Amino acid sequence: MSYEKDSFLINRLKKGEEDAFIYLVDHYNRRLYGYALSLTNNHALAEDILQNVFLRTWEQRKKISITASLQNYLFKSVHNEFINQYKKKRSTMILEQKYFNALDKATAAHDDISLEKVITKIKKEVQKLPPKCREVFLLSRNEGLTNLEIAHHLNVSIKTVEAQITKAFSVLRKELATEYRSMLFILFPAE
Repeated sequence: MSYEKDSFLINRLKKGEEDAFIYLVDHYNRRLYGYALSLTNNHALAEDILQNVFLRTWEQRKKISITASLQNYLFKSVHNEFINQYKKKRSTMILEQKYFNALDKATAAHDDISLEKVITKIKKEVQKLPPKCREVFLLSRNEGLTNLEIAHHLNVSIKTVEAQITKAFSVLRKELATEYRSMLFILFPAE
């Protein structure tokens, strides 16, 4: 495809013509997928990268500024998306490693206490929380609801939800012996 055809296609894309976008995807899909696959060596990740590149191209079509060729722009976009995916995966792996290291430290520090015993003790203390406090705490930590979702679900204010979660952690910290506190935050991380 020549630069003149590129500029015609880009102008059609900028106008929001879906036919131009369909042509773009059809025309470049196979080459870009091959490039993404060569970077990732993973079919699913290559497909995700390609989907993100095409989606971003469509979403930002009005701002597209191409100085060389459309093909070069798309290949560069695939490369940038690969780098972004790699960074995300790497940071997730670092966080997971920190979590597992903390878990190892917490359990190794108390070899005489089994993990099962620790979990049972913490769950017992959670059950002793005042009913409303326990309900908010479990919705937040076990169900993964946001404070706003909990507020809507229980028909209370967000401040009430925040206060109940703070109260739950305060009571649990006070009631649990030192050896259990580190496990509390691993099992029920504070926000």
